[in-house]
Amino acid sequence: MKTNSFVFLWIVLLSIWSCSEVNEEEIIKNFYPLDFCIVTGNDLGDMGGPVSYDHNGTLIKFCCKPCIPKFQKNPAKYLVLLQEELEAQKAASLENNSS
Repeated sequence: MKTNSFVFLWIVLLSIWSCSEVNEEEIIKNFYPLDFCIVTGNDLGDMGGPVSYDHNGTLIKFCCKPCIPKFQKNPAKYLVLLQEELEAQKAASLENNSS
């Protein structure tokens, strides 16, 4: 009986552990550092829930579905904006950490 209880407990703990790994991976996968749409400049969530889009493995979030075709017409333009914003956030973070 003790062996069965031990095996059951072990299975439950492994299940919890494997679920927490998946959740961490999902959090990392879905992390998005901006709080606004790179197409319109609107805050994410202003037009309902943000819309996620995978562009060649890069997660991009928009304020609404109509922004996706606008992005697709000229992704380089918007990716430059995204990169500039990320660099600005990184610089601000480094500045805050050094003071």
